[in-house]
Amino acid sequence: MLPVFTAEEMRRLDRRAIAKLGIPGATLMENAGAGAAREIRAAFGPLRNKKVVVLCGKGNNGGDGFVVARHLARGGASVRVFLVGGAREVKGDAGAKLSELRRARGARLTEVTREDEFEEAERALAKCDLVVDALLGTGLTGPAEGSMARAIRAINASGRPVVALDLPSGLSSDAGALLGPTVAARLTTTFAGLKRGLLLYPGAAQAGEVRVVPIGIPPAEVSREISVFLLEPSDIRPLFPRRPPDAHKGSFGHLLVVAGSVGKTGAAALAGRAGLRSGAGLVTIACPASQQPVVAALGMETMTEPLPETHSQSLALKAKDRLLDLAARVEAVARGPGISLDEETLSLARELVAEVPRPMVVDADGLSALAGHLDLLRRAPAPRCLTPHPGEMARMLGITAAEVQADRIEAVRAFCRRYGAFVALKGARTVIGDPAGKIFLNPTGNPGMASGGSGDVLTGMVGAFLSRAMGPAEALEAAVYLHGLAGDLARDAKGEEGLIAGDILEAIPAAILKVQA
Repeated sequence: MLPVFTAEEMRRLDRRAIAKLGIPGATLMENAGAGAAREIRAAFGPLRNKKVVVLCGKGNNGGDGFVVARHLARGGASVRVFLVGGAREVKGDAGAKLSELRRARGARLTEVTREDEFEEAERALAKCDLVVDALLGTGLTGPAEGSMARAIRAINASGRPVVALDLPSGLSSDAGALLGPTVAARLTTTFAGLKRGLLLYPGAAQAGEVRVVPIGIPPAEVSREISVFLLEPSDIRPLFPRRPPDAHKGSFGHLLVVAGSVGKTGAAALAGRAGLRSGAGLVTIACPASQQPVVAALGMETMTEPLPETHSQSLALKAKDRLLDLAARVEAVARGPGISLDEETLSLARELVAEVPRPMVVDADGLSALAGHLDLLRRAPAPRCLTPHPGEMARMLGITAAEVQADRIEAVRAFCRRYGAFVALKGARTVIGDPAGKIFLNPTGNPGMASGGSGDVLTGMVGAFLSRAMGPAEALEAAVYLHGLAGDLARDAKGEEGLIAGDILEAIPAAILKVQA
């Protein structure tokens, strides 16, 4: 897992490195710039005799740019550095790096303080081979204005490949919001660790490829006191050891899927089949009696249980005792796909959350049942995993989806801590949280997965992993990561357009095999 920083956490890390580890700030800046220059050469070649334009601000991000310019010039590039502001305004470590740049060969510095100097910078941008953005760093809290805004627009208008240092100028470091005009980078070299804004959308789209550049701080110190991480294959691999040769179906758990209603039998079938494709030994789908023949026909390998139903052909309250009996015989329960919004069915769903003594994943209509009744999660006798999309999260909390999306990480963290639940907030960069406040971001998945039934597949996967005795946090992490990876494998085989939930489902075994390799 890779640590993911807020701007304040990064500042604290820098201060600890300087004050407690004895690493001078100038050394950290030199390491950052030298490392960025190496990544630039690795991505774009040696750049000998190529024209590079570096646009620098007056702060530490500009200082990093001065170091990059010096190293690229030393490697034979023709480097133009444009400082947006006066050199006298550059202080501290950045000022020292500016002085070193002035003494270096192969780099020409121009202060951009007048209109004609801006025009010169724009002409240079139009003719160069590569642009380095070192204007603004992690401290930006509002939209870039004046000269900085013009510089950002000039970079984007150049049409040249852009490398951003630490993060694209104009981007919110913590929330991934575009605060105003924002650099669109092909590559971002970020220092010491990832920043939230590079992973959360829309900021992630501006960052391009992201590479982390070590700056000389020990890895153990980098990860200390960090609560947000990016999942890696190495986090998932240990959860899937090779099956023993004497394994049998009872070795991998029994999952009960409570799902389906008239017109929504597909949701039940997808969740059940995804449970089997995710390695559950047995899957039983409990559904309204009138829909049981349809559900059974959609999945030969799943078992079905017909239950009492309402007049609208959804699960009735009378099904509760039988469901509790079934739940006592399995290792985990998945509840919600396609159960409908019938009031009686929603009442049943709430009672199951409060009473089922097995780990449970709740999704879809099952989440709607919790709106106004979230305290049930605190009283649940076993872990509860929730997999809402932003709209479902908003309905549960009584706020708007835009409010949820404004800070996805903190929305999940606050919910998990308050209600003692485990949550995967779906979307680009799904956010996974636990009651202790730890957060994981998922790097897998693609836009082709935005189609009906994809969430039902995820529900079945979470349920399967719970039935296989994974803890609730592990089950969510594994399911979300592998669900996205299966979607990526399906995309690679079929393309994004027309990708359907069944494609994702069928790619689950290959996704597991890939992380096992």
